Amino acid sequence: MGDSREFCPHLDSIGEVTKEDLLLKSKGTCQSCGAGGPNLWACLQVACPYVGCGESFADHSTIHAQAKKHNLTVNLTTFRVWCYACEKEVFLDQRLAAPPPAPPSKFSEQETPLPSHPLKAVPIAVADEGESESEDDDLKPRGLTGLKNLGNSCYMNAALQALSNCPPLTQFFLECGGLVRTDKKPALCKSYQKLVSEVWHKKRPSYVVPTSLSHGIKLVNPMFRGYAQQDTQEFLRCLMDQLHEELKEPVAAAGRDSDSSDSEEKREGDRSPSEDEFLSCDSSSDREPDNDAYMRCSSRPCSPVHHEAHSKLSSSPPRSSPVRVGPSYVLKKAQVLAAGKKKKELRYRSVISDIFDGSILSLVQCLTCDRVSTTVETFQDLSLPIPGKEDLAKLHSAIYQNVPAKSGTCGDSYTSQGWIAFIMEYIRRFVVSCIPSWFWGPVVTLEDCLAAFFAADELKGDNMYSCERCKKLRNGVKYCKVLRLPEILCIHLKRFRHEVMYSFKINSHVSFSLEGLDLQPFLAKECVSQITTYDLLSVICHHGTAGSGHYIAYCQNVINGQWYEFDDQYVTEVHETVVQNAEAYVLFYRKSSEEAVRERQHVVSLATMKEPSLLQFYISREWLNKFNTFAEPGPITNHTFLCSHGGIPPNKYHYIDDLVVILPQNVWEYLYNRFGGGPAVNHLYVCSVCQVEIEALAKRRRIEIDTFIKLNKAFQAEESPSVIYCISMQWFREWEAFVKGKDNDPPGPIDNSKIALIKGGGHIQVKQGADYGQISEETWTYLNTLYGGGPEIAIRQSIAQLQEPENLHGEQKIEAETRAV
Repeated sequence: MGDSREFCPHLDSIGEVTKEDLLLKSKGTCQSCGAGGPNLWACLQVACPYVGCGESFADHSTIHAQAKKHNLTVNLTTFRVWCYACEKEVFLDQRLAAPPPAPPSKFSEQETPLPSHPLKAVPIAVADEGESESEDDDLKPRGLTGLKNLGNSCYMNAALQALSNCPPLTQFFLECGGLVRTDKKPALCKSYQKLVSEVWHKKRPSYVVPTSLSHGIKLVNPMFRGYAQQDTQEFLRCLMDQLHEELKEPVAAAGRDSDSSDSEEKREGDRSPSEDEFLSCDSSSDREPDNDAYMRCSSRPCSPVHHEAHSKLSSSPPRSSPVRVGPSYVLKKAQVLAAGKKKKELRYRSVISDIFDGSILSLVQCLTCDRVSTTVETFQDLSLPIPGKEDLAKLHSAIYQNVPAKSGTCGDSYTSQGWIAFIMEYIRRFVVSCIPSWFWGPVVTLEDCLAAFFAADELKGDNMYSCERCKKLRNGVKYCKVLRLPEILCIHLKRFRHEVMYSFKINSHVSFSLEGLDLQPFLAKECVSQITTYDLLSVICHHGTAGSGHYIAYCQNVINGQWYEFDDQYVTEVHETVVQNAEAYVLFYRKSSEEAVRERQHVVSLATMKEPSLLQFYISREWLNKFNTFAEPGPITNHTFLCSHGGIPPNKYHYIDDLVVILPQNVWEYLYNRFGGGPAVNHLYVCSVCQVEIEALAKRRRIEIDTFIKLNKAFQAEESPSVIYCISMQWFREWEAFVKGKDNDPPGPIDNSKIALIKGGGHIQVKQGADYGQISEETWTYLNTLYGGGPEIAIRQSIAQLQEPENLHGEQKIEAETRAV
């Protein structure tokens, strides 16, 4: 690259500085506000000892540099040097550290070398405060930090350790920390990020106290308050759902989503089980009986496959686009819908859905007309039954005969039984728990549990299928297959059963594979996943009874490949045979990725080639994290940091460094040719179209709320209005969220259907006890002109005075809702 002094004339202002001096300063705090590291900045001006915080706090380092005209500053975590005068990173003749693991903290359009971290062969190797990173450091095991028990919180600690040892998730929170941005309380993602950073720190303590995360989860779900023992699987669901909710971003819906339900249903009715095609529609569990083998579906909508819809960017921005913008916007790209148009339903994705989401194709066949009804359901974990002896024999018989297993093959066939049957079943289970497994029967394998889950169920008797072609109840058969495999497969074994009068735990040992769990037998023929085998990452175990017990986790360290037992604050290395004999409750499997490792090594070799590169390309940091940690990363998703016009949304441009990584041309071309997607980006600019839309949206919001307040104040000033109009508070709250900036999309048409009661002669009045607000005729006319909808509900003052007192709070509701505007 040549002498760095050619590029920065201010290097002469650097005083005498040694690595030991910087290491000592890195252990200090900001001299202005007292904030600690990481990412403190030290001034390099001669005789200036100042140390200040970075952008994550008040950015006192920048304030000091600008006020004192001290141009050069060094990051005490990465040892990268920034010049405020040149507005770029500069490089010292004598490097203070090895190539750092993070890109420059300030965005520059000058030539920037390829960051080393996205292409490391060894994942989960983080830069630590006060020390540079070497190859030996990369090979040292990290993540072996215990978690202090906060009072029966072993269920939480075991779950957190299992998640912490899922490399794609942990790598995201370590390498893509700048993407962890949320204004949603309680900001659990930030608490989890802090915990992961502490657990995987090179200078980790023996254990950490997860107080912040524990407090946050209790705010999300009151079930976890207090000090009672809880279920670790329920905690996992709650935590992952909240992380997704805080980190989610909208994605473009797949093309099929726009099809009308009527046309889908019409095409569906003509299917037969022999046809190769299948339908993709929303889950309709109310139309179909549930499979006995229960699947825990995600509470989120299915994350669609990313289809590239952006054209290739030009190498220069439009003339009207500024290179930088002054103010930082907090609004997303405006999507102003025409009045009267229904609010479109958005789909969302996050790092949680990218890693853990899979989908299952469920099929129900009518045995009379052979009509096949299909649904696609998203899952984040599979809740598998544990077959009993009799069930296992039937299951194996069905497998060996290559015919679908009929009802009763799953271990939950005892759901409808009388008191005598219940007592006999309870005695049998007690006897089974006292008799060695070799005496009672064959060992149950995880493959047996999967087979029981995916076995066909007969729908007959009280469980008959309502066939839409026959228009009556019919005997049917229900079965399901995996349509899309997740990167990490979470499996929950249904060991606990809770009834009104009793609870018990199934203590049967379930044998599971440490490597090579093959899901090929359970895939639908339409499944597009190329890798179908999984290796075990971690397993959560429960010791005790259904009423009490203790949770621990066994996890494989991703750096050294050894297995460790995590028992609250104690972490102990164990042999893999200990893991195989464990009483598994929740298991985390990861797609086998030997080929992916070789591919990453090839990309590293491309990145280190000495050939000059004519161009540099920007790539999504989040996708590059997928490439580093996923077996199948999918197409490049640069549209995550671009708007629909090909530029940078104004609200993202001020932290664009956190969203992108710069690659040389040869690396970009290889990744693009290998994975597709895109678009290719070699220049970043603020989108002027989005900027205009944001300003127009802000103006629209301001006009609507000001007009409403003016009209509502006039209405409240009237002593006895002759006519009062009613409006649904549900719709009003959606409109209020829009005009206050809490929701980017305007509400749909006014929907008073839930508060309206149609009397004889078509007269419409408000329902008794309905949740509605009272507004003036002028206010109704204004909102109805903007949004349309209805029906119009007007009540005369004389009628309103005769209503019950509890129903006269409509005006107060509107006033209370808008008081804080």
